[in-house]
Amino acid sequence: MLIVQKYGGTSVGSIERMRAVAERAVACKREGNDVVVIVSAMSGETDRLIALAKSVQPVPTERELDMLLSTGERVSASLVAMAIEQLGQKALSLTGRQVGIVTDTAYTKAKIQKVTGERVRDAIRGDYIAVIAGFQGIADETSDVTTLGRGGSDLTAVAVAAALRADLCEIYTDVDGVYTADPNIVNNARKLEKISYDEMLELASLGAKVLQARSVEYAKKYDVPVVVRSSFNSLPGTLVVKEDLTMENVVVSGVAHDKNQVKITIQDVPDRPGIAATIFTALADKGIVVDMIVQNVSTDGKFTDISSTVTKADQHLAVETTKALADSLGARGVVVNNDIAKVSIVGVGMRTHCGVAARMFKTLSDNNINIMMISTSEIKLSCVIDGKYTELAVRELHKAFELDKK
Repeated sequence: MLIVQKYGGTSVGSIERMRAVAERAVACKREGNDVVVIVSAMSGETDRLIALAKSVQPVPTERELDMLLSTGERVSASLVAMAIEQLGQKALSLTGRQVGIVTDTAYTKAKIQKVTGERVRDAIRGDYIAVIAGFQGIADETSDVTTLGRGGSDLTAVAVAAALRADLCEIYTDVDGVYTADPNIVNNARKLEKISYDEMLELASLGAKVLQARSVEYAKKYDVPVVVRSSFNSLPGTLVVKEDLTMENVVVSGVAHDKNQVKITIQDVPDRPGIAATIFTALADKGIVVDMIVQNVSTDGKFTDISSTVTKADQHLAVETTKALADSLGARGVVVNNDIAKVSIVGVGMRTHCGVAARMFKTLSDNNINIMMISTSEIKLSCVIDGKYTELAVRELHKAFELDKK
């Protein structure tokens, strides 16, 4: 079998942890498998580099930031390769450029265009364990170093697994699978044996930090079998697979929450055709991903409020852009709310079961939690609430949908 293993920041957070990663990879190799390892930067290293950049330039140039941040994964890759060699197994560390991970030029959140993978195939043929620096690629147009956004090493692993047609992609982290809710908030959260790509994609995009959302999307597109496991034990993990009929019997599979959100409201915008298009085209041109959108009903037919949510990472640019738009459109102004959270329920069974929204809204109401915004899809329901009620909302929704029961 060809197995791609990805290890997150906590899994390579110290030399001791790197040695443990090396032992696991070598053991897998000695079982007769071909092994490719993807590594993140050491725990806290990316944040340290960002702080370093901001001490020099308060709003760092994205191109230079990518050049800086890519070094964290390179350090991990070379050290893990050394640890593997110390165990008597040949290893070869590779950067994103050397692997042939080609991206667009959207610095700090680049999209993968292709993965050639020739150096990796050569390493496998030479009986090496290839150790790849995750999170990074090379821009096709400029040959600049690019990074793939937070959690980008997950995407590297899935993309490499797809390119190599690997039999399995193992994502090793500090939790031993995907849970029905964050175990740090819900004591009786239950580990799932398997979950569909669609459910995992929704959970990841809604704040569950187990897998990067883009990596799940990529896995679904190329049908890459993924398992989420802990690097701290040998317990079986959660398999992320295609949806099967039994999954629809479960109405809700999990509760997710996301406090990394900002609500931006443009007040008293002229209520006429084309205004929303103008606002969100301007945000899109800046590379800002907008999540939820609400436009109030105009009471006088002249003015309305338009609210949207973006990540806190995009807050500065989004506020700057919307304030400029407010002035040009003749709106009253822009109001920013940092103290919000998004709580969501996810499940493929929601497609065929009624009353899910009613139960969610009643649960929040019974706990005196007001809803600011609502967003839905076939298999998810999200509400924006006051940030101070996040943990209460997650616990009560978990209880209301009986997610502690198998």
